[in-house]
Amino acid sequence: MDTRIPDTPSARHPLTETALCAWLGAAAPGDAIVYFRGALARQLCPQLACLPAEERIALARLANRAWKLAEAGLAHLLQRRHGYEDYEYLLVARPRPRRVAPSILPAILAEAA
Repeated sequence: MDTRIPDTPSARHPLTETALCAWLGAAAPGDAIVYFRGALARQLCPQLACLPAEERIALARLANRAWKLAEAGLAHLLQRRHGYEDYEYLLVARPRPRRVAPSILPAILAEAA
């Protein structure tokens, strides 16, 4: 049930905030996307320096955007463990309330851009 969009993550091009919002706009309820795989908290810690600063900031923005989408009631956040420090972080599309959907998605997409 995963909805594919042209700007999906790959090894060379990680998922962006804009792509995440675009995916959610096109997703049907129940569709899921993995927005990160690894140990998110560890990768975001500046003291550990697991990622270069630019990548760490982009990942922090992506994780924050996923959190905001969940807080807005547009998605669920899930985590799937595969092994030691190996987790999939998923965003699952929720059914959209008819009165909110037309106004909130464009605002969130504009904020992410």
